[in-house]
Amino acid sequence: MNAFKAYKACAPIAWSPNLYITLVRGIPGTRKQHRRTLEALRLGKCNRTVMRWNTPTVRGMIQQVKRLVVVETEEMYKARKQKDEAHQALRPPLIINHQPPSA
Repeated sequence: MNAFKAYKACAPIAWSPNLYITLVRGIPGTRKQHRRTLEALRLGKCNRTVMRWNTPTVRGMIQQVKRLVVVETEEMYKARKQKDEAHQALRPPLIINHQPPSA
């Protein structure tokens, strides 16, 4: 599950001291001002996540590029990471017996 779908599936955002910002749409074709904002947020490639303090300055930058990014609180980010780790965890191997059943 990508960050955008996780964001849409989660509950309303509670206040958090840290914000996790993920770039979910591509940079090519965007306005120069938006590219400069993403550069200031240190978001260079798609599906990269950065952690920033929840300040009015950062919220203003997010507002400017809101169609390109997804914002998560610390709890939402940790829950998504745990879900991804559980999905990628090693599973027990399948054991297939090709021998005919003995009578």
